Amino acid sequence: MPLFAVCAGYFMVILDVTVINVAVPVIGRELGASLTGIQWITDGYTLVFAGFLLTAGALGDRLGNRRVFCCGVGVFVLASAGCALAPNAASLVAARLVEGLGAALIVPGSLALLQQSYPAPAARSRAFGLWGSMAGIAASAGPLLGGLLVSTVGWRWVFLVNLPVGAVCLALTLRCVARSPRRADRALDVPAQGAVVAAVALLTAALNEAGRRGWSDAAVLAGLGLAVAAAAAFVLRERLAPAPALPLGLLRSRAMSGGAVIGMLFNFAFYGMVFTASLDFQQQRGYGALRTGVALFPAVAMTTFASVLSGRLARRTGDRPLVTSGMLLAALGLAGWAAAGVDPAYPLLVVPMMAAGFGTSFALTGSTATMMGAAPAAYSGTASGLFNTARQVGSACGVALGGSLLAARGYGSGVRTSMAVGALAYLAAACLAWFCVPAVRAPRRPGDGVSGPSARTRWSSRWRRRAGRTHRGRGV
Repeated sequence: MPLFAVCAGYFMVILDVTVINVAVPVIGRELGASLTGIQWITDGYTLVFAGFLLTAGALGDRLGNRRVFCCGVGVFVLASAGCALAPNAASLVAARLVEGLGAALIVPGSLALLQQSYPAPAARSRAFGLWGSMAGIAASAGPLLGGLLVSTVGWRWVFLVNLPVGAVCLALTLRCVARSPRRADRALDVPAQGAVVAAVALLTAALNEAGRRGWSDAAVLAGLGLAVAAAAAFVLRERLAPAPALPLGLLRSRAMSGGAVIGMLFNFAFYGMVFTASLDFQQQRGYGALRTGVALFPAVAMTTFASVLSGRLARRTGDRPLVTSGMLLAALGLAGWAAAGVDPAYPLLVVPMMAAGFGTSFALTGSTATMMGAAPAAYSGTASGLFNTARQVGSACGVALGGSLLAARGYGSGVRTSMAVGALAYLAAACLAWFCVPAVRAPRRPGDGVSGPSARTRWSSRWRRRAGRTHRGRGV
């Protein structure tokens, strides 16, 4: 029952990501939004989601993951009601920003609560697999549900469906999930969190505007430069802060840093594909919203099966072969789409979409387990926040770059280029997985819970000693 309660919240968040891709062209027409405005309806949610995930993870570690998770569900439900009632595009974007904040509070807590509720390694592996399959179910249902709602009762019901799901999630979590421990000694690094939000927002805004203004425009180049500067400021702050939001020692682990980059790459490729394909089907091929949902179904339907299968296989094979093979299969899928020509017939796209959907979800369970297994117990929320921040940055960049390519090159060439870039991202993730994802999961002590293997305890002790020496050297 704790698994169902926690996954209901994650289901709601992922459903909102996929359902909007089918509805957003109709929303844009009814509210008079430009292509850039359509991108912001999608990316406004994503950039706040990505920007505040680290903050939410730190809040969960400090205040208790169950409390933060429940607050996130409440914010998400209220913001969804605001989206449904929005009278214009600006109001909808504002409500989507708040909705993204609610999603950021939900997701890191969902993984941390699963680790808390299922301490045994085998049970945790199954829980992560089902957590990933819940994303697959939501991704599968999103386009079909969005198309059905838009075609029948209107696009506002795309957001209203979150209200009953959120109410069930909140009730089950309060009833079935145990209270989480609090770590009051964990301070919130506000300057570092501000730098993360600034970096994500500037990067997304620059990519969104590149299609309209051109890549050589001064504002676009300034946005990209400021995003890099904000990221550098975050790294500098974390090196100097006495209580960093993300201790840089965590990133010295190949599994931790590599897992985050892998998550960013496969979200970049997959959600960029879904966004550009949705616009191509509706605005270039003339499909309606429901038909677009059906057309996208082969891509997202495979995610459910792949997550369950990878969760079962991981206990036998380890994570590395699953993540690597999943990324290679997805790369072949998008490469096949790009090779099919400028305006391929839809039947030629079914197998590439299935390969991309299956490969992405097949790699999700292993990359999640890799990230969470590399983190010390006290930083489980932070590790979850880092992983999901990287994934959502990838999603935002994939959507933004896909929209920019469509605006700059037209639908035929733009879609083909977007798929080729996505295939390269998958291929890079496969190569990275071979070097960064452990071949076999380290054994865990019985009853170890979140912390896992003794190696992690030794790592945590070494990091605390190193941090203490550094602080003493700086006079802290």
